[in-house]
Amino acid sequence: MQISAKINNKKSKVTNRIFHHIKGNYSGATIVFFAGIHGNETAGVSALNSVLKTLNEKGICGEIYGVYGNIKALQENKRFLDSDLNRMWTLKQLNAIKQKEDRNNEEQEQEELFLFINQLLESTQNPIYFIDLHTTSSKSLPFITINDALINRKFSSCFPVPVVLGIEEYLDGPLLSYLNTLGYLSLGFESGQHTDPLAIKNCEAFIYLALRHAGHLKINNFKKHEDELKKASRDISSIFEVIYKYHIEQKEMFLMESGFESFQDIKKETLLATSNGKNIYSDYSAKLFMPLYQKSGNDGFFIIKPIPRFFLKLSELLRKVKADSLLTLLPGISWHNKSLGVLKANLSVTRFMAKSIFHLFGYRNKQLDKTHLLLYNRERVSKNKMYQNEQWY
Repeated sequence: MQISAKINNKKSKVTNRIFHHIKGNYSGATIVFFAGIHGNETAGVSALNSVLKTLNEKGICGEIYGVYGNIKALQENKRFLDSDLNRMWTLKQLNAIKQKEDRNNEEQEQEELFLFINQLLESTQNPIYFIDLHTTSSKSLPFITINDALINRKFSSCFPVPVVLGIEEYLDGPLLSYLNTLGYLSLGFESGQHTDPLAIKNCEAFIYLALRHAGHLKINNFKKHEDELKKASRDISSIFEVIYKYHIEQKEMFLMESGFESFQDIKKETLLATSNGKNIYSDYSAKLFMPLYQKSGNDGFFIIKPIPRFFLKLSELLRKVKADSLLTLLPGISWHNKSLGVLKANLSVTRFMAKSIFHLFGYRNKQLDKTHLLLYNRERVSKNKMYQNEQWY
């Protein structure tokens, strides 16, 4: 795999980060594929090289980008060198980086990606799709991860793979969460295990389908790509929700038990891992998700469960009529920033309220301090009008 060399000029670096750019002969949306945000996840780069080099701009609508994530980490085949580039996309971090003169490797990478994103947003009024391509350290079905906004749900439903939402409650600073706060459609596609050749094939099939559903090209044999993903995902296309994450602390000796894979059914009290020699058992009868089988990263494992279709339909209805305004009538709930769709919850009053109530209205929480939670709603900032004329909407 060829990774671009270092270039001094910032603008040149941004250009160098774009390893594919196709501008079609017809107007249309812009789609951006990020690959290699984690440097040991190269399937996305390989798949984009394989698919995009075959396309002819004469039959393309809009623009297609293939963008390197962490170039230096890709060169060394490491998840990251100094800090995880996919855990840095918070407003606090982005503001802090502007003030820093001595930036680490990932901060330099982030600055260039940030510049690319801003230049892109300023250059077009057409719909923009952001897609982040990943693989996992464990065996896994291909799947999609999204922040819980309806535009993300709708577009994700075009693909015959499982969809996992709610992960933003458990991770700080993923790139896609940042893009969602700006209101744009964004999703992650995990194509399989890092070293599995099938992960590249799954990613290629997904890219073809994404280009078709976003209106960039017409594919007569798209069913072939759908069938490939159906087979790889074992015909599982449910929507799941993250209900638990095991977080690995600094200097903790975490070791996952061998043989687990994503979407595997587990029973309560199943031995999952050890921490400093102490056994870790599951508190749930559910499905295991993304067990960690690599040295880097602090997400030990997740637990997920399917979301009933009735709940999904009800939440869609409530969000369309903006029924979340009623939440401020509840004790302990007030607006923190109404324009950005952020509520503030006083834990001394609301600690016994079920998370599912807030999830129904599109809110996911983040701890502000020991006494308060901030609840973020992607729906209020979603650029629905931008996508309302797209064929899947």
